[in-house]
Amino acid sequence: MNRIARWLIGSVAFCALGASISNLAGCGMEAAPQPPSLKLPDRVTDLAAVRAGNQVTLTWTTPKHDTDKVILNGDVTVAICRQENGNGCLPAGTIQIAPGTKGTFTEALPPQLISGPPRSLAYFVELKNHRGRSAGPSNATIVLAGQAPAPVAELAAVLHKQGVALHWTPGSSSQSIRLYRKLLSVPQKKQDNGPLAAPKQAAEITLLVDSDSGRALDSAVEFTSDYEYRAQRVARLEIGGQTLELSGEISAPVRITVEDTFPPTVPTGLAAVATAANAATPTSPATPAAVDLSWLPVTDRNLADYIVYRREGEGAWQRISPAQPPVIGPAFHDAQVQPGHTYRYAVASISPTGHESARSAEAEETVPSQ
Repeated sequence: MNRIARWLIGSVAFCALGASISNLAGCGMEAAPQPPSLKLPDRVTDLAAVRAGNQVTLTWTTPKHDTDKVILNGDVTVAICRQENGNGCLPAGTIQIAPGTKGTFTEALPPQLISGPPRSLAYFVELKNHRGRSAGPSNATIVLAGQAPAPVAELAAVLHKQGVALHWTPGSSSQSIRLYRKLLSVPQKKQDNGPLAAPKQAAEITLLVDSDSGRALDSAVEFTSDYEYRAQRVARLEIGGQTLELSGEISAPVRITVEDTFPPTVPTGLAAVATAANAATPTSPATPAAVDLSWLPVTDRNLADYIVYRREGEGAWQRISPAQPPVIGPAFHDAQVQPGHTYRYAVASISPTGHESARSAEAEETVPSQ
């Protein structure tokens, strides 16, 4: 027997004797068997729930793989349960769903869960294999059980100078009111796209009124626009640092057109200061006698400009400010006066649609004689 043959026989004998466990795989023996896969679907981690009226709707993403990262084949059984105030989780339903799809489940709450005060109601889903085994329940998602707040009754919208005043039949002060406002139409305006153009209104906004007092004011409306309002009563409860809501039905809509029908605020603080005429000098031209007027600015959104009035004695009021250019700021220079005459002044504010306020308190001034 040659030397190579003797080496091969010795190697085989060494493996057969099991001299080295670490070399068994290298001697052509199979590795230790792995435990069989349980084929447990992965847990759901994004379960969410919404209660609307007396129904609760759950949504989630169904995993594609099992816990061994193997793609799931065939539909998965989804078991849903609910847990009231931390007690046992009671079955709510079972459905079949394909892996990797968006899951949804809706149930009508039983009578005992739609009565009484607001309280915690947690939901879980559990994905099971063909043997009814699972990797555990999903994350918890919480809604409120209890009687939903009553619908908002007699919602009405009334136009005020400060905005749209909303009224309804008041309820409990512990509840809130959610108002939904929809912009229906706006007028076509010229030069709408310049650098000073007003920002566009949002098509829909939501307003939350903390106390159900039966009234609210929406001051963020724009003139010559049409709006629609709806209202919903909401009970709010804080659980574990999270604010949960139990909402009632949304009311029927009310509509209103916001028109510029109100005059701006009456100007205040009118003051008049007269200056005598000055003759010309080598260094300055002659200046006529004048009366300078000033007043506090009106901050109303529908202010367009001001109108200045003047009269002598008990004579009739005469407008002395021009229509063009209009008086934009709270000041006016009256150079059409005569020395030695006494004048009375008043100021009114006016809206873009021509609604004029009452005149301000009078200011009287006598122009000095030369």
